Amino acid sequence: MDELLYKVAITLIPNVGPVTARNLISYCGGVRAVFEARKRELLKVPGVGSHIADNIVNQNVLGRAEEELRFIGEHGIQAYFYLDPDYPQRLRHYPDSPPLLYYKGRADLNAERIVAIVGTRRPSVHGIHTCEELVEGLKPYGVVLISGLAYGIDITAHRKCLALDIPTVGVLGHGLRRIYPAQHQAVARAMAQSGGLLSEYPSYTMPDREHFPMRNRIIAGLCDALIVVETRKKGGSMISAHMANDYNKDVFAVPGRIKDSCSEGCNHLIKCHKAALIEQAADIAYVMRWDEPQAQKAIQKQLFVELTESEKIVVDLLSQYEAVGIDQLTGTLQVANSQMAGLLLELEFKGVIRALPGKRYVLV
Repeated sequence: MDELLYKVAITLIPNVGPVTARNLISYCGGVRAVFEARKRELLKVPGVGSHIADNIVNQNVLGRAEEELRFIGEHGIQAYFYLDPDYPQRLRHYPDSPPLLYYKGRADLNAERIVAIVGTRRPSVHGIHTCEELVEGLKPYGVVLISGLAYGIDITAHRKCLALDIPTVGVLGHGLRRIYPAQHQAVARAMAQSGGLLSEYPSYTMPDREHFPMRNRIIAGLCDALIVVETRKKGGSMISAHMANDYNKDVFAVPGRIKDSCSEGCNHLIKCHKAALIEQAADIAYVMRWDEPQAQKAIQKQLFVELTESEKIVVDLLSQYEAVGIDQLTGTLQVANSQMAGLLLELEFKGVIRALPGKRYVLV
């Protein structure tokens, strides 16, 4: 529990974001060591100035961290630190991922298949119907579905999941002490029993406007595939879609009528090759290769395959794990997504590796 106190406390230091928090922990040698360090040592850490160092040395945040520990203990909330084994693996390797996540629920945040559905807060009747059909079509694939518990497409997806007994997780832009919007409290309570509620914010955090774009990066990073159902050209759904592209996730969009304001964002994503056009859940399963049986090792790996130095590094990393996601590969090797995709494709052509669903790879 003492260690968790410091894990919570480091996220409460004013002006310390994910990158600076990781720098502090890395330079000091541990999260507790951050609060045991002297000011002159803290000032050597990139991104740490005199004001931040004073807050750490004076232990200003430890009292608030104790209050947070009491709250999560009383309400059955789990705290996942980015160095913990239970922290969502899909998020771990992004430099802007939250150092700490608060979770109330039962759904597996490391499930084999996680799909996000986002969209406008003011959907058409057609958009609502399409969203419900997609959720229903995803059920046979054993997905965990995530969204933002907002009005419109988000809450439609959550409610349909509850009706069909599909695990669904709401990613919140505020603390778990409250539910916003308040009209969704009953849905949120049901989700906490069979799915979950997830937030990077301490319990007392209000649903301020600036928190929701930050929330969207968790939705984008946590999923394997992100589906956009009706959106304008600007807004939270488009932010999520662009973030998902940056994270090398598969993005899908439901097309709409030309000049229909509800569909202009989806049409734009498709037109700019930022999203694949879908009409039904089977389209997603096809692209994600969920319908394919496990490939048989029909072709034996060549004994003497000529590999470049970069390819050898990838193969060496893959040899250490049973299966590795492309996010982990790009994060560990510090290369661009496009460069990694090219390396993996070339290794597949050479018969050295095999692709699995969810952009994971194994040696043949």
